[in-house]
Amino acid sequence: MRVVTIPDTVQGTGPVLMLNMLKFRDRGLYMEEYLPAFNRVMGMLGMEAKVNLLSGVLASVVADEGEDWDAILIVEYTSAEAFLTVAQSDAYRDIAEPLRLAALADLKLYMTRRFAL
Repeated sequence: MRVVTIPDTVQGTGPVLMLNMLKFRDRGLYMEEYLPAFNRVMGMLGMEAKVNLLSGVLASVVADEGEDWDAILIVEYTSAEAFLTVAQSDAYRDIAEPLRLAALADLKLYMTRRFAL
């Protein structure tokens, strides 16, 4: 699964939060190898992302039958373009993505933006 594009209506409008719904194949691989590789790629690209939340899922309260996630991860990027730069980079594809694919049995990824309260 590759990110190809994000609608123009999203780009250029400030920070985005990426909500990752994670189903582990190998939790240790994800935590101990993928996350450090992701951080290494970010450094190589001269970019920053902030982990706002990494949390284990205790129960699926409202979900489709059989939809069970192990964890959620919320990562903040400075913009949609910053996320795309990372996701489409050769460095991510070569270094981090193989580890993510090996570590996860399933993934859903949503781009979000904070509401002004």
